[in-house]
Amino acid sequence: MLHILFNLPDRALFEEIQQMDESLAGPLFVIRDDFAVGPVSQLETAEGWSNRLEWWNSCYQHSSYGEMPVIDFDDRKTVEQICQWLNDNPAETCWIWMAQNQHDVAGYFWLVGQLKDFSGRIMVLYLNNLPFINEKGQLFYPNWLTEIPLREFSKAKKLARPVTSSEFEIDPDEWRRMVEENAAIRILEGGKKLTGKEATYFDSELKKYIFPDWQKAHRVITNAQAKMKVKTGDVFLMSRLWELTQTGLIESNEKWEKGWKEAEVRKSSGDASPSEIEN
Repeated sequence: MLHILFNLPDRALFEEIQQMDESLAGPLFVIRDDFAVGPVSQLETAEGWSNRLEWWNSCYQHSSYGEMPVIDFDDRKTVEQICQWLNDNPAETCWIWMAQNQHDVAGYFWLVGQLKDFSGRIMVLYLNNLPFINEKGQLFYPNWLTEIPLREFSKAKKLARPVTSSEFEIDPDEWRRMVEENAAIRILEGGKKLTGKEATYFDSELKKYIFPDWQKAHRVITNAQAKMKVKTGDVFLMSRLWELTQTGLIESNEKWEKGWKEAEVRKSSGDASPSEIEN
């Protein structure tokens, strides 16, 4: 069998799982882009894909990394490799693993229509509102695969089921709806329902951790990510924090270009009212 994941950290986890459970042996492929944020229009074209890379580059310019790393992957080529493997191994199945978060679900919607020719061989494990036992023996509902203890994956694999014919018809339509909407952000609101939001959606979460005293920008991001109910990546959040410094409600120490270790922010000392800063 072949396995598809949607987060790079999931790969290391899954390699451990395969060592523990030989029944899950098989090649691993990771869809690495986060289709829950940014433009998704015309990604089937070279221009559309280039526009998306340019958008990511604009995010990286003001992120904790300073500049966009050399792209060593292309999810379109990953799908080609998956299809080639399935063609070369006609008796094998493909397992799509996704947790209950917008990152995985958006990736699934982008992917599933491209696997329609292999209907009957595509399995999905969607951990939607499924309880697991944590290290303390307590019941919990994971939002990410990496939250699940290794021993609990024996339970998870029993949930695999074929992607139905109706899903191969309906789910690609959901991707087309997302493309037509082309929202800045997509949020999971239950099941597999993604709803578009404005680029400012996470700004209020960042503002909760910006105070009158100077603090490192990366600390704001770390604190926000630790408390946010709806998670998103640090690159996008840092780009939003930089945008907030352009409003005048938040001040920057003007060391942003030197990297995230130097950049600091605080609430504006100007005439902005507290309500303006909080909203």
